[in-house]
Amino acid sequence: MALLEIKDLSISFQRYAKGSRRRSLAAARNISLSVKAGEVVAVVGSSGSGKSLLAHAVMGILPANARQTGTILYDGVVLDEQQLRQYRGKEIAMVPQSVDYLDPLLRIGKQLPAAGDGAKERQERIGLLERLQLGRWIEKLYPFQLSGGMARKVLLATAAVERTRLIIADEPTPGMPDADVREALSHFRRLADAGCAVLLITHDITAALRIADRVAVLYAGEAIEVAAADDFADDGARLRHPYTKALWRALPENGFSPLAGVQPGSGAVSEGCSFAARCQLATSSCAEARPELRELRGGLSRCVHAT
Repeated sequence: MALLEIKDLSISFQRYAKGSRRRSLAAARNISLSVKAGEVVAVVGSSGSGKSLLAHAVMGILPANARQTGTILYDGVVLDEQQLRQYRGKEIAMVPQSVDYLDPLLRIGKQLPAAGDGAKERQERIGLLERLQLGRWIEKLYPFQLSGGMARKVLLATAAVERTRLIIADEPTPGMPDADVREALSHFRRLADAGCAVLLITHDITAALRIADRVAVLYAGEAIEVAAADDFADDGARLRHPYTKALWRALPENGFSPLAGVQPGSGAVSEGCSFAARCQLATSSCAEARPELRELRGGLSRCVHAT
């Protein structure tokens, strides 16, 4: 059974248009995804595809004007506010994308421990910082005294310890040197191998594939493919969705082939396939009905042309 299971998650935002009239902007639609204990699932996609929204929905920290539907289960139980208060910061931890999550008024040493930390957890956090080239001296500093890369290392250390059962890592490595990126990713892999479930959110497919078991690809707020990490190889022939193949082949090491067009923004998604306007395989039927996410060759794909 999956430790984290997301079923038909949709997120929209209520915004004022003219005067007192309000408009609903769809930001994510019917995302379904699961993560098992001992597994790293990477969520990839371009900016605006809904990756961070997914993380914030799981952690229950969407802004007040957000409207969320669907179901999020943790260990088979609906993850509501009561469950989140019980597990957040203990069994469930998040490495946030923004360094603004650090309290500017507290020294780092005061922010490293989490509720319920003992000597073992504290030493584990310090050990991780040391492996990331930060020593005990960091505890005396305030966040404004840190570089962006240093702050991200601190955020990583505040979340990733062995007692954690589920880690949501939202773009955890920007600003870090490559050696530190490798260490951070290796730490997530070690935690997963010890039984933790890791949801790694990143725009860097190459980095994700270093540790991921499966990869979920988001496009315009939808999960369009879920594939085994091994499917991302060679020319991408084992991949299913045209966008995933194009994303893979756009990497410098895979031919650097650009994809024409842009991803639809929030509120601009049609009733049909969100990728149809950029897809070379699109037919008239693609604009008429939104494809369902279906099982295909051991993975999932939201495309009627996928084979």
